[in-house]
Amino acid sequence: MAKSGPPPIVFILLFLLLAGGGWFFFLNKPASPDANNTPTPTPAGGAVAPPLAPVVGGTTPVAASTFALPASVAAGTAVRIDGSTSMVTINQNLKNGFQGRFAGTTVDAKANGSAKGIQDLVAGTADIAAISRPLTAQEQGQGLAAVPVALDTIALVVGINNPFKGRLTSAQVQDIFTGNAQDWSKVGGPAGQIKVINRPEVSGTHQTFKEQVLGGGEFGTASNITTLDRDATTPLLQALGNNGIGYATFAQVANQKTVRVVPVNGATPDAGNYPYKRQLYYAYKNPPSQAVKDFLGYATSSEGQKAMLAGN
Repeated sequence: MAKSGPPPIVFILLFLLLAGGGWFFFLNKPASPDANNTPTPTPAGGAVAPPLAPVVGGTTPVAASTFALPASVAAGTAVRIDGSTSMVTINQNLKNGFQGRFAGTTVDAKANGSAKGIQDLVAGTADIAAISRPLTAQEQGQGLAAVPVALDTIALVVGINNPFKGRLTSAQVQDIFTGNAQDWSKVGGPAGQIKVINRPEVSGTHQTFKEQVLGGGEFGTASNITTLDRDATTPLLQALGNNGIGYATFAQVANQKTVRVVPVNGATPDAGNYPYKRQLYYAYKNPPSQAVKDFLGYATSSEGQKAMLAGN
């Protein structure tokens, strides 16, 4: 007698069960990452990645750009910049390069200090603020963002005829600017009062100097320390005379014939181990206008970087 097998309905139910399980697995399978769909991580705080930036007086880049070099810029495009006196040379070089590259564009570059640049940016009377310090949390809360454009060094300078011909240590620099050392003989030079020329508090370079050189401490208030009323490098250099010392962004003094740069810890500002370095930024209001995008795209491109350091 022939063996009787399971009824056909059993095979049908088994097939449906297997098919349903496979379909469930397919729908719930985790998506595998691929080159086209993997999202790019966003830096902390939602900040954009910093652009490639040259070292003022050097060649080391710091990161990759998020602003693209425009193929063309509409004639009549105007960009207003105000801010750090440390960025006068950079601003002027980028102005010349941008206007030369894109016919019919204008760049108005002023230098009334980092604080004034931020004020003008918030007020809408500037499109870009050139600043020699990072944005504060309060400024970011006002809708401002910033991109690094160059890594700068702060140089210590004396008059070309100053009898002090030596070098200083970081500790000696602190002593000079806090008023603990008021005579050149205290730091290895011939006897004579040290005249200290300080920048005003509104200066971004002043603030960076306090943080990096004085460890967040205060400048001295001794009678040999003079604080300028206006943040400008030329008057500072003129005030040095034969016994003064001051500080400025290296790009502004590297080619000066009336002053000498003082090595610190045995290094000059163009050396990799020089201790006083800071980032320079362009700040803008979010979202950036097309003119701002165009200018920052040029400023952070390889072409803009070359123009930025022209003559340095």
